[in-house]
Amino acid sequence: MTLFHVDSDIRKAETLPAEFYTRDDVFEASKERVFSRSWQWVGHAPTVVPEMRAVAPLTLLKGLLNEPLVLSKQANGEVHCLSNVCTHRGNLLVAKSGSPRQLVCGYHGRRFDLDGTFRSMPEFDDVEGFPRPCDHLKRFDLKEWAGHMFTSLDPTFSLDGILHAMEERVGFLPLEDFTHDPARNRTFEVAGHWALYCDNFLEGFHIPFVHPDLNAAVDYDQYTTVLFDHCNLQIAHAKGKEDAFDLPQGHPNDGEDVAAFYFWVFPNMMFNFYPWGLSVNLIEPVAKDRTRVHFRSYVHDSALLGQGAGGDLDLVEHEDEAVVESVQRGIQSRAYTTGRFSPRREQGVHHFHRLLASALAEKG
Repeated sequence: MTLFHVDSDIRKAETLPAEFYTRDDVFEASKERVFSRSWQWVGHAPTVVPEMRAVAPLTLLKGLLNEPLVLSKQANGEVHCLSNVCTHRGNLLVAKSGSPRQLVCGYHGRRFDLDGTFRSMPEFDDVEGFPRPCDHLKRFDLKEWAGHMFTSLDPTFSLDGILHAMEERVGFLPLEDFTHDPARNRTFEVAGHWALYCDNFLEGFHIPFVHPDLNAAVDYDQYTTVLFDHCNLQIAHAKGKEDAFDLPQGHPNDGEDVAAFYFWVFPNMMFNFYPWGLSVNLIEPVAKDRTRVHFRSYVHDSALLGQGAGGDLDLVEHEDEAVVESVQRGIQSRAYTTGRFSPRREQGVHHFHRLLASALAEKG
């Protein structure tokens, strides 16, 4: 597969070329080299596993990785992320959420504790060298922050620095008290490459041209991007204090009228904090020209819904989808190969493209 290069100097760098978005082999390579090695949001613990001895099956990145997992909460409150595949013959163990005392395979009766430990198996008394370590369910790393859970099949970077960066900016909020509002759940189908959707998210450059209502709510001249290792933060400032956070003394943005903290985590997660609460945006690649986007909302102050930068999120989404789908059609052109970055406005996109080029170059 062709290796991609994005210069570290944004003033000299070119964007990823059109072939990155259009080639089948690049999309296939991204499954293992990008997504199986990165962290993914797998749910909000108070919503997904609210009780002790709770289990909840899930498919990690349905349509792309299709990895069957199960979140399992023990009686002591500890949550695990386990393979949802029986180690006997590969049957799926858990079909629906529930509160079992053990995990029992419905095919041949193999049993596991809620932490994945093999417990028993009928008709195996004469099997030599049994059980082995591989007869336990595979356990995947699980990180939890403010109730939000993240896992990775084979992580190549730590999530700790990312969570620290988020905590530093929004830790003053009562995050544990945010409440999931299922009425605000949304799923959108976008006729475009998943990375084009992220490209669009990662810069405020397009706001005056694509989002007239959002542009009226934020101060474009103060729009700021802060880069971290596998994460970045865009800070939108309000045009008036009434639509801004009440930041505590000593906060990194103390004295500023911040309307929104937009966090992006490599490669496909967005955590958008507004005075009313949090919008989690999850980007699922389906094909090289089709993407599924999930919105999940966690409300802190319902009286502030519909105001400021976090006002009409559905409208902003539809405006974004229109331009992403336009770019998807445009990159098919024989006349387009690659572009350049605005050093002031596209640091986030440049950062993303360098991370993608690096991940695709990794072997193994």
